[in-house]
Amino acid sequence: MLKFIVRRLFLMILTMVIVSVAVFAITQASPGNIARNVLGAYVTPEQEASFVAQEGLDKPLWLRYLYWLAGSDWKAEAISGLDLTRIRTEQGFVEWWVVLGDGRLARWKMEGDDLVVSYRLENGTTVQEKDNRRWQTGEGGAPFFWGIDAENNLVRWEKGAGRTVWNFIEGIGWKESKGGAAEYLPLVKGILWGDPGESLLTGRPVAQALTVRLRNSAFLAGVTFVIIMPLALALGTIAGLREGSLLDRTLSIGGMVFAVIPEFVTGIFSILIFSFWLGWVPGATVYGNRPPWDRLDMLVLPVVTLALIDLGYVLRITRASMVEVMRSPYIRTAYLKGLSYWNIIWSHALRNALIAPITVIMLHVNWLLSGVVIVEVVFGYPGLGKYLYESAMGKDVYALVAGAMVMVAVAVGTQLVADVIYTLLNPRIRYR
Repeated sequence: MLKFIVRRLFLMILTMVIVSVAVFAITQASPGNIARNVLGAYVTPEQEASFVAQEGLDKPLWLRYLYWLAGSDWKAEAISGLDLTRIRTEQGFVEWWVVLGDGRLARWKMEGDDLVVSYRLENGTTVQEKDNRRWQTGEGGAPFFWGIDAENNLVRWEKGAGRTVWNFIEGIGWKESKGGAAEYLPLVKGILWGDPGESLLTGRPVAQALTVRLRNSAFLAGVTFVIIMPLALALGTIAGLREGSLLDRTLSIGGMVFAVIPEFVTGIFSILIFSFWLGWVPGATVYGNRPPWDRLDMLVLPVVTLALIDLGYVLRITRASMVEVMRSPYIRTAYLKGLSYWNIIWSHALRNALIAPITVIMLHVNWLLSGVVIVEVVFGYPGLGKYLYESAMGKDVYALVAGAMVMVAVAVGTQLVADVIYTLLNPRIRYR
């Protein structure tokens, strides 16, 4: 079993690498313009070119993937010879700074032909002064300097170049300034160290947003799972044991009806009936920055919508599995040996009948966690599925690939758990 688990973990890592390469490449090659999705349809060519350069989107695809995977800070330190550090502000943003020999944190900018340094104080404020002594002489005698700017990039400034740069300032809009860098290298720690980069849409760390969305989806999925799975297994088992009866037909037809109705239809009718007409529960999930367990009443309709879909599907799978097991030769042999009905059910039939439903249930864990996009959109629930949908529509590459990695990890991990459960249900199953 240990060898099997180690082998599956290795395959899990290999699967995640392959998926990350595929998603990264497909996202880049898909129709649409990342710059225009972020900046708007009326962005000028100059603004678009400035955005592309500052975000590192002008670099080769394989190099961008390498930086996203293993980070770019090591490359930045090798190029510049600077000692870099990363800090998180109280507002949740990530800032990169250079650690100077005296321990001070510094970043730079260009004002005309002058290099200006910003020193970070202990209280989070900065002081600025001219720092022209740092200019170095390059090929042809042109002064240049590698440093960190306020946008978390390693940049190469060239004195006297006078390049125009466009920066988006929240609340103000696009601001044109001189002193643009000749080369940009966006700084990221790498997903191998828990940092998949910053969102192109919000400018915030992807890991921070992804953690909150994953928490919300996990709570919604967990509540639904705890409520619906025992009920679906119990009703499916009862229907299978009463094959052909009125109860069996009622449960089977009801399960089929709820399983085939689209999620958005169930969700909309739930809002119409229980929120607008009866006024029992809220029809939307407006949490803001609060966790979902602060307002459990807002979870009622999303949970009901997901539960009705899962109930019908798992119920019918469990029923079909139980019917098949009850027709097996070893069950007839147990009857002939004189074993009691309930002894046969509990000791022989039920454990084997649960193997197929366990597979479906483990698959539905991944579906509940990341595939409930429609339900989350209908109710405005801030979960992982809605986050991935918004990232895909905006071509937010780093957010999309990081979310895909979470989905793959959950999918492969739940199947590993299912394989272990198989051995508990059926001792004849052994893995090598």
